[in-house]
Amino acid sequence: MLRRRTETTKTNEEAVKDDRPAYAAHRPLYGVTRATMTLLGAAGAGLLIWLATQIGEKTNGGYWAVYGLIAAAGLVMALSQLLGGWTKWGWPRLSAAFFLLAFVPIALVSLWIVLAAEPGNGWFHRHVVSWSGDLHIRGLVNDLKEYVSVFALGIGLVFGFSFDTTGPRRRDVDAPPATTTSRRRGRFGRRRDADADGIPDADEPVTRDRVVSDDPAPVDDRDRVITR
Repeated sequence: MLRRRTETTKTNEEAVKDDRPAYAAHRPLYGVTRATMTLLGAAGAGLLIWLATQIGEKTNGGYWAVYGLIAAAGLVMALSQLLGGWTKWGWPRLSAAFFLLAFVPIALVSLWIVLAAEPGNGWFHRHVVSWSGDLHIRGLVNDLKEYVSVFALGIGLVFGFSFDTTGPRRRDVDAPPATTTSRRRGRFGRRRDADADGIPDADEPVTRDRVVSDDPAPVDDRDRVITR
């Protein structure tokens, strides 16, 4: 086999990581953990909804207690996914961009419907109904009031979606630069000697190591010439 060039590259890289993998899906029992937390979240949300059915909503206090519990049920469902590893694990944090761009508009629209369905003749209820008439959306609001519990559940659910996780901590140690060693060989693995001076090219000194002298060589070092 003819070999012209052999390169050997040695790279030393070290990374210090904690026990948590970089991706949630790579964690052991990820699916089981998420399923378990979802089941527990559904059980907690169901309990809160059941408690809401035990409260009368004919008064303002009872009305807000009922739909507050329903909103809490939506929050519990969202948090169950967060704690079950739905995102990236790690400590939860509030996403300001999601909160401002998604939750705030959804909460305003949902609260508009919830306030419009409020019993009695409170200040917020009267103004929401009046503003709905001014905007020519009173008919739409009256239709949506029949499903006010869905809007209450959505408020808590979307608020739970506003939380994200920071992901696993990871510290990387700077790796030293790669070391490359190359060696030129001729045919049949022999070391090349391009100038045929008997010294392999790899063993010859570089230009800066060579000493050039204009002085003639000493007499003792000259080749002797025998004359007859």
